[in-house]
Amino acid sequence: MLKRILVGAVALAIPFAAAHGQAQEKVLRAVMHADVRVIDPIWTTQTIASIHGMLIYDTLFGNDANLKPQPQMVGKYEISPDRLTYTFTLRDGLKFHDGSPVTTKDVIASLKRWGAKDGVGIRLFSFVKKLDAVDDKTFTMVLSEPYGMVLESLGKSGSSVAIIMREQEALTDPQQQVKEAIGSGPYKFAKDLWVPGSKAVYLKNKDYVPRPGNEPPSSFAGSKIPGVDRIELVWISDPQTAMSALINGEIDFYEAPNNDFLPLLAKARGVKLMMTGKIDSTQGMIRLNHLHPPFDNVKARQAMYHLINQEDFLRAIVGNPEYYRVCHGMLTCGGPYQNDGGSAFFKDYNPKKAAQLMKEAGYKGEPITVLFTTDHNTITPATQVLVQAMREAGLNVDAQSMDWGSVVSRRAKKEPPAQGGWNIFVTTTGGVGASNPVLHTWIGAACDKGLFGWPCDAEIEKLRNAFAFAQTDEERKKIATALQTRAMEQVVYIPFGQWNTPLAYRADRIDGIVPNTGLAVLWGITKK
Repeated sequence: MLKRILVGAVALAIPFAAAHGQAQEKVLRAVMHADVRVIDPIWTTQTIASIHGMLIYDTLFGNDANLKPQPQMVGKYEISPDRLTYTFTLRDGLKFHDGSPVTTKDVIASLKRWGAKDGVGIRLFSFVKKLDAVDDKTFTMVLSEPYGMVLESLGKSGSSVAIIMREQEALTDPQQQVKEAIGSGPYKFAKDLWVPGSKAVYLKNKDYVPRPGNEPPSSFAGSKIPGVDRIELVWISDPQTAMSALINGEIDFYEAPNNDFLPLLAKARGVKLMMTGKIDSTQGMIRLNHLHPPFDNVKARQAMYHLINQEDFLRAIVGNPEYYRVCHGMLTCGGPYQNDGGSAFFKDYNPKKAAQLMKEAGYKGEPITVLFTTDHNTITPATQVLVQAMREAGLNVDAQSMDWGSVVSRRAKKEPPAQGGWNIFVTTTGGVGASNPVLHTWIGAACDKGLFGWPCDAEIEKLRNAFAFAQTDEERKKIATALQTRAMEQVVYIPFGQWNTPLAYRADRIDGIVPNTGLAVLWGITKK
């Protein structure tokens, strides 16, 4: 029975290939951590949407494995001595998948859309006075102040990456989803073959021109070489089924295998495990809605700290302590700005104290709506641990079960929970982005311009700005500690630890994987 399920799940492309005479087509079949349900990587912070986006779109810069920005679509650039004017010129050979050239009109419209939606982009654009085209290939960005994170922001590789769309899509209201996915990147999205809940298909862009000089790939920098003719992101929700598919050779790449299965995968013939980077790939977080009771009250938000024993979450999600780390900070432990600011909130796991603080905050037993993800290999068990702890504290939990795609849609609603909104959802963020106070979008508190949950605190935003203008690393570290302390006090979110799961792949069938913490890089992979 299991075998029949696997064959049905991953072999959907075979009849298509045979019917079109493509028997020799090189196909990479990969199972990712989630299903592709949203094709607009600016509209959502979903990691899978960003992985999808980075296959089909390109960026002006790409941050390398050392978190340093390197030109990608940009051929050359200049920064004025006062660091207020940036002049960028696009490199030759950039074309969208419909054959039209990439111009500065597309770039400017794309950056403005990103700058109105993404937290990092919003911060950057708060210092942008003008963004003007010089000609079809050159444009200028003029700042009001010498903001120090321009290139890093354009090259970030977490959620809501600054991808370049065609102008006609980029003019879409950032609060509305783009319906077409036509980029200029190494792969084309085969929208007609997209089956949500089953697979997403990407076809090699034969017109793609990589950066000249065969620059070695490094995270999101360097040459992007489309190594196979076709990529299929196959959705298999059951981890054991996905593991069996890899062992049986029915898929080639498994992005986030269940840690319980790692010993089996390590011993499987033809299968190898690969760690993706030096910084842990994932940080877990509990997001509270600051707009509505009870968590519009800071005391109620702080009460939730007393329900969090990170070991409980990490054991449920990861199991093996070799792959996880208790981390009581919001800035990634092991990263350059790790600190213990605000960590005292985690010293007392005490459900009774949590209940008492909730009562003092005015909570009288009203239902607390938790968006309960049912189909995510890490978010689902984490939500189970949270709901159990809340119920042990006597809180009235309204756990509303839904798939992750539905959570992504609903968390954008600002209405009260009784009108389709929410109080709590559990999610994750990339460890690389979370290691930098400016690129860590979720630590922001930009009110209605911020991410779901909408924390609002002028001091947090002031400290993030100060970090970007700091002149020395010592000054940055001092600011990072003050920022994390304030963010913990205001409960921007509640971290429940971090982990780094190796990816698994068929070493006897594929090669050229570019290790990257956070977003899986698929364009360099070749089929043997």
